[in-house]
Amino acid sequence: MRKRILSLIMAVLVLFSAGAAQADEPKELNFGIISTESSQNLRTLWDPFLADMSKALGMKVNAFFASDYAGIIEAMRFKKVDLSWVGNKGAMVMVDRANGEVFAQTTDPEGNIGYWSYIIARKDSGIKNIDDMFAKARDLSFSNGDPNSTSGNLVPGYYVFAKNGKDPKKIFKRVVASNHEANALAVANGQVDVATFNNEGMGRLKLVYPDKAEKLAIIWKSPTIPSDPLVWRKDLSDATKKKIADFIYNYGVSGANAEKERQVLAKLQWGAFRKSDNSQLLPLRQIELYRTKMRIQDSKDLSASEKAAQIADIDAKLAAVVKEVEAKEARAGK
Repeated sequence: MRKRILSLIMAVLVLFSAGAAQADEPKELNFGIISTESSQNLRTLWDPFLADMSKALGMKVNAFFASDYAGIIEAMRFKKVDLSWVGNKGAMVMVDRANGEVFAQTTDPEGNIGYWSYIIARKDSGIKNIDDMFAKARDLSFSNGDPNSTSGNLVPGYYVFAKNGKDPKKIFKRVVASNHEANALAVANGQVDVATFNNEGMGRLKLVYPDKAEKLAIIWKSPTIPSDPLVWRKDLSDATKKKIADFIYNYGVSGANAEKERQVLAKLQWGAFRKSDNSQLLPLRQIELYRTKMRIQDSKDLSASEKAAQIADIDAKLAAVVKEVEAKEARAGK
C-alpha cells in the first residue's frame, strides 16, 4: 500500500512539473529588428526566416520593428520583445539595463565574424579622406548614426572624432542623425556632405539602389568590429531558450532544408550563426569607456577634483574590462 501511495504521489508530481513547464512556455515570441532601412524592405527579408523559426519552435514568432535602438531596448526592458538582432552597443545597453543576454553572433556569408564602419562622402565632393573632411568641416553637414549604433556612432565616434580631439557638434556646419540607409541616401542625394555607414549597409545599397551606391566614396574604414549579436531576455524559461538555441545554432547548417535556409540567410547578408555570450561585448566596452574618459578630460564644466574622481572611476572600470579580456583570451588559448 505504501509503495502504491508513493507511486501515486510521484506520478502527480511529474504531471504537475510538466504542467508548470508548459505554463512557462509562451504561445508567441516577439523578435526585435532594428530598422536600418525601410520596414517594408526588411519585412521581405525577415519573413522567411521568422516563418521557419515559428515552425521549428511550434509557436508564432512576430517581427517587432523599431525605428531606433532606444525603442527596441525599451521593448525588451518591458518584455515586449523576447529576443532581438541588435548591434554591439545596443546589446551592451540591453545587457546592462533591459535584462538581456547575448547568446549568438551573426557571421557574413563567408563565415567571417566581423564588419566595418565607414565614413562616406560623394565621389565628386573632393573629400578623399578624414583629413580633407576635418579641413573643410566648418562648411560641411554631417549625418551621424543612432546614439546606440555600434558602426553608426560608437566606433566612428571613438576612432574618427575622440582620438583626434574633435567634437562633431562643434566642427561641422550642421549635424543630424539617422539610420544607415537614410545616411547613405542623404549623401548620394546631396542632402548632407558626409555620414557614417557600414559595409553591410553598402552591400544592401548596391542591391536595392545601385545608382546611389555608385555615387558614394568611402573616406574612412574602421578596424574590424565583432559581428552583431543576438540577445534574448534572461528570464525566458530554459525550455524556451533551448528551443531558440537549437533553431539558431543549426539554421543553415544541417538538415534537409539547410540549402534553402542558407539562401534565406544570404539575403540577410549572413552566414550560419555562432554561439556567443556577453564577453563578445568586451572590446566595445573598452572603446566606450575610453571615449567617456576623453570627454571627461576635455570637459570645461568639471573642476579638477571632479575630473580626477570620475577618471579614477573610469580607470577602475577599464581595468576590470581588461582583466575580463585577458581571461577570455587565456581561455581561448587553452
